[in-house]
Formats: sequence, C-alpha cells, structure tokens
Amino acid sequence: MSEAAVQNVKTSKPAAKSGLMRRIVKNRAVYLMILPGLIYFVIFKYIPMGGLVIAFQDYKPYLGMTGSPWVGFKHFERLFAEPMFFTILKNTLVLFLLNLLIYFPVPILLALMLNEVRLNAYKRFVQTLIYIPHFMSWVIIVAITFVMLSVDRGIINEIFAMLGYEKINFLMSSGWFRPLYILQVIWREAGWGTIIYLAAMAAIDPQLYEAARMDGANRFRQIWHITLPSIRSVIVVLLILKIGDVLELGFEHVYLLLNSMNREVAEIFDTFVYTAGLKQGQYSFSTAVGFFKSFVGLILVVLANWLAKKVGEEGIF
Repeated sequence: MSEAAVQNVKTSKPAAKSGLMRRIVKNRAVYLMILPGLIYFVIFKYIPMGGLVIAFQDYKPYLGMTGSPWVGFKHFERLFAEPMFFTILKNTLVLFLLNLLIYFPVPILLALMLNEVRLNAYKRFVQTLIYIPHFMSWVIIVAITFVMLSVDRGIINEIFAMLGYEKINFLMSSGWFRPLYILQVIWREAGWGTIIYLAAMAAIDPQLYEAARMDGANRFRQIWHITLPSIRSVIVVLLILKIGDVLELGFEHVYLLLNSMNREVAEIFDTFVYTAGLKQGQYSFSTAVGFFKSFVGLILVVLANWLAKKVGEEGIF
C-alpha cells in the first residue's frame, strides 16, 4: 500500500468518528428515547448471560459460580437421557406449530379486515375491543375459561345439559388441552398483534389503490396485489422472530392449564424446568435446559434469516 493510501486511511478514521459524534448529537432526542430500552436489555438480558456457566457446573449457592465444581456436559447428557425428553420436545413442537400455523395468520387477517373498514368510529371501537384481552394476565384468561367450561355449573356444559347432551370435562381432558391453549392465545394476543400490520398498511401509498380501482380491481384484488405485497417484509421479519421462539412458549399459561390428567400432552420445557429443576433446587440442570432452548432458537433464527435473504427479503440482520 502506498504512503498516500496509508495516510488516507489514518485521516479517515478520525473523520468517521467525528461524523458519528455529529450524528449522535444531531439525533440526541432519538438516542435518549432508545437509552431506557438499551439499559433494560443490558441489565436484564446481557449481564445475566454470565450465569449460563452454571450449566457446566455442579452449582452450589454457598460456593458461588467461582467455587462450584465443573462437570462439563453432565447436565446436558442428563437432559437428553431423561425418559420424558422426547415427550416434552414433541409437546413443545406441536404447540409451536399450532401457534405458527393457526395463530400467526390471524393478526394478519384481522389487520386486513380492519384496514377495509371505512367508518372510523366503528373501526376504533373494534380495535379497542380486540386489544383489551392483551392487558389481562393469563391467570384471568384461564380463570374465565374455568368458569365457562367446568363440569360443575360451567356455562358451556350447562347449555349442553339443557340441549340433552352429555357434559364434557374440557379441563381434565388431554384431547382438549391443545385446542383450549391455541384458542386462548388467539383471544388474548390476536388483536394486539394487528398493531404492527396496521402501521405497515398505513404507510402504503394511496395512489396505488386509486390506480388499481381505475383498472377495475375490486377490494379483494387490491388486498392481494397491493396490501399483502406491501407488508410482506414485515410479515417475514415477524415470522423469523416467531421461529426463534420455537421452544419458548411461556411458563405461566401452560402451567395454569396443566394437571395430572393432561400432563402427557401439556408438559413442555418451561414447566419441566420449574418442576424438575427449580422446585427441587437443581439450578445447574434447569440452566442447562434453558441454554438448550436458547441455542435451538438462535440456530433457527439464523437459518430463517438466511432463507429469507435467499428469497429476496431483507431479514432482521
């Protein structure tokens, strides 16, 4: 490399740094808005990652991470050797597929329907109505389900009895666990999930719809040829993030529905960590299970992002 080229490289670095500082100062309000979220992720997401080392230790609280003996992959070997491992993996994957195939399209369909509503007052009323369940905890959602579906004085079973049908024990049946689970997820989260899609639709150029109407396109054709292609990148990004949660279904919801009669289909990694790990004080084992879940999620996110880029989408990184 010539001396002039070396000199250009040396002078370009301070210039780049000063340019970065100018952009930060110019957009300081934006960076200040980002700061609380950044602090949250550093404190609650990145710093705790140091605790993953106990997955490779026989962790003792009184010895700490520095004093606990190292055992290598012992806890991972135990996880894969567990008699329940493949049952738990199957249950987790089945619930994930139900989320992906049934729940994931619902917010898109809801957003498309709301976007077609022209009466603003009615549109806002419907949006508020479908957003409300998101602010209820899973305890309330499951409690409402219990009131409606219990064999003893449950509304649905009382209607069945009035019509001459036999009562169904929805809550204790392994066959009804998965339908109940996915219906509760849709009821609670579908409305809230429409927000991002509606925001993406609001950015679509209205002239595209005007041109389509002039060409004789009906509402369905406008949705198919304008709305869906315009929000495709948003759908792909959210799909990639959803795939990353393949083994992360949430503890509270499943645990509240779990009982001795449906455990065979309801036990997932989150509930297994609680019952076999934390409840019995097996911190290293429960950390190993969490590590396994996170690693699988990371691999799937990278793979899904690579596939998205292969088909011409931007992906998330």
